[in-house]
Amino acid sequence: MRRAFTAVLGAASLLLAMLVAVALPASAAPGTLGEAAAAKGRVFGTAAAQGHMGESAYATTLDREFNQLTPENEMKWETTEPSRDSFNFSAADQLVSHAQARSMAVRGHTLVWHSQLPGWVSGISSRDDLLGVMRNHIAKEAGHFAGKVDYWDVVNEAFQDGSGARRDSVFQRVIGDGYIEEAFRAARQADPNAKLCYNDYNIDGQNAKSNAVYTMVQDFKARGVPIDCVGLQAHLTLGNVPSDMQANMQRFAALGVDVHITELDIRMNTPADSSKLATQANDYKKVVQACLAVPRCTVITVWGITDKYSWVPDTFPGEGAALLFDDNYNKKPAYDAALEALGGEPGDPGDPGDPGSVSCAYTRTSQWNNGFNGQVTITAGSSAISSWTVVMTLNSGQTISALWNGSAGTSGNVVTVKPVGWNSTLAAGTSASFGFTASAPGGNVSDPSVTCGTP
Repeated sequence: MRRAFTAVLGAASLLLAMLVAVALPASAAPGTLGEAAAAKGRVFGTAAAQGHMGESAYATTLDREFNQLTPENEMKWETTEPSRDSFNFSAADQLVSHAQARSMAVRGHTLVWHSQLPGWVSGISSRDDLLGVMRNHIAKEAGHFAGKVDYWDVVNEAFQDGSGARRDSVFQRVIGDGYIEEAFRAARQADPNAKLCYNDYNIDGQNAKSNAVYTMVQDFKARGVPIDCVGLQAHLTLGNVPSDMQANMQRFAALGVDVHITELDIRMNTPADSSKLATQANDYKKVVQACLAVPRCTVITVWGITDKYSWVPDTFPGEGAALLFDDNYNKKPAYDAALEALGGEPGDPGDPGDPGSVSCAYTRTSQWNNGFNGQVTITAGSSAISSWTVVMTLNSGQTISALWNGSAGTSGNVVTVKPVGWNSTLAAGTSASFGFTASAPGGNVSDPSVTCGTP
């Protein structure tokens, strides 16, 4: 298991050492997201794509870390019923079988949605015809997976942002307000045991849209319409976890439904740096803590395993790095934060393949008007390490003019330093260091940010 980069500067390294000193032994705490969530009576899941399951690191990370799987696209209408009453569940079947073989819960996503809808459905103009088509689709798909799917996102994204009005979809236009209720009733008939959820984005805090969903759920519960849960997608931006997220979840729970976080990711302007990653880690921690504070918040699902395959960069150009694992399946600070919030312990040395933890401390050794010298000391944790990596993010106008006891590569203002051979292997608790000279012709001599980890 790869220890996520830990940013430390000056006094922060002392704080980290204090935290490590009082931590429980690794054997006392769960070491993966799924294990830690299970210990809290929750599941921690991810969306997965059948097309990536042949990639060893993808499947291995999925199996190790998560205890719930959501097919990313394989259950959507355009995939399962591309032509009228002609169904294809093969890709979804493979994911469901994979999950069942590993005792993972399965989330069905999604039965009725205006997007990724085949053209033949969008062209229906008769209310009776479309209602019959919708009921048939739900009966065939939910019926096919009955007994295998634990939760269904029955209807997805039916409300507009801002006003909370109903979205202008073909279902809304042709069938009217009653289509959501009809969908839930059909889903219950097709699968009496799965939990039936309404799912939407931008309803994570209290606003006009979440108020509209709340009113609908309140009405459904009062009239006996079968609804068991509300899914908050939680596609969030850096530093913008709603301050009232916990209160919002609690008010839904008070209606008698479970609350699920269904598509969590927290995107940032790329490239990532240590400051953004630290903020992201804190954001993930806030979301997990909010869920744990609400007994009926029982599911947390991230929308993807690795940044490598995240939907974010294609949809929001210039943004990304939204998930818990980077492009190379390295655990990010957000992973550690989420695991710790669940009561687990990152870097559990009982995990085979854990290369050990590492910390680093930066010291400025001298300074002049247009430059300075610095030293970075790398210290192994409770187990030996065979190598280390330090990433320094320089400030505007700074360059490295000299570096010793390390091998450096530069990309823009990011300098990646690796050992030179003789100082790569460190016994538990021992240290190595390298030094550098930073040139700052413009006079900006502020300290760089420094992160370190094991490769």
